[in-house]
Amino acid sequence: MKQSPHAPPLRGSLPPEGARFALGRPGGETFVYLASQSPRRRELLTQWGVEHELLLPGADEDAEALEAVQPGEAPAAYVQRVTALKLEAAMARLKRRGLPAAPVLCADTTVALGRRILGKPADAAEARRMLADLSGRTHRVLTAVAVGKDGKGARRWLALSTSRVEFDALTPTQIRRYVAGGEPMGKAGAYAIQGHAGLWVRRIQGSHTGIIGLPAFETAQLLRAAGLPIL
Repeated sequence: MKQSPHAPPLRGSLPPEGARFALGRPGGETFVYLASQSPRRRELLTQWGVEHELLLPGADEDAEALEAVQPGEAPAAYVQRVTALKLEAAMARLKRRGLPAAPVLCADTTVALGRRILGKPADAAEARRMLADLSGRTHRVLTAVAVGKDGKGARRWLALSTSRVEFDALTPTQIRRYVAGGEPMGKAGAYAIQGHAGLWVRRIQGSHTGIIGLPAFETAQLLRAAGLPIL
């Protein structure tokens, strides 16, 4: 069900003002904790009928440190390692906060141009450079998904979705206007395919939901493995 504007705070975290998503019940058949701040991931889970609550890092956690790239690390190895670290941090958070037991879902997305990892731009100048590099070329979008359960039958599951995206050639004016609109900030590769940048995509090969940040097929496989009755 949808969260009322007057609903009490969630147990796992405090969502951003105005956030709306399926508010579930720990112990419910299709309930998971979502360890991600991405509104798109929340929207996709709601679309798929998966009830969830946020399980976000507290002020005492350095979540950004988990995303540091190791020297010479390949994009696929990087995104899977970061996702596994985020899952373990979320599992520890669940236990520390004394929340009811339920599967925990997390994911991480990165953009790769060859072996070069394009993470979230630090500022507008870096966003413009990233988009100029992606202009007229094909790049990869890699999203790793992980699900964990503790207690009896404790397990961890992880899957990787890799897609290819071809951009049209972009003019400096297009890039400048797009960055000025603010959409690239906080996005791997400095763009969001579900936003205005989707107008530049000539073709994709792979998972559209994976490019958004939560691949439907892989996520369903992991949730089924964790015991959720996903279609």
